[in-house]
Amino acid sequence: MPLYEYHCQPCDHDFETLVRSSSDLPRCPKCGESDHLQKQFSVPASARVDGGGSSGPSAASLPMMGGGCGMGGCGGGMCGME
Repeated sequence: MPLYEYHCQPCDHDFETLVRSSSDLPRCPKCGESDHLQKQFSVPASARVDGGGSSGPSAASLPMMGGGCGMGGCGGGMCGME
């Protein structure tokens, strides 16, 4: 279920909405408009894999398969991220 960004022309409001199916019509949460919405171009989020700039785990530190995020305590019933 992708998350899309829209701009409502009548009320000049930008918002995100979850689109569950192709028949799901987005509506502006501010004014309720559905006919004059412009889908915005958005850049998907990504994790840094070079280890720079982030204090949290990166995509490179995540295990390939199986649970856990790679932080200490994973698999033992305790979350190392809490």
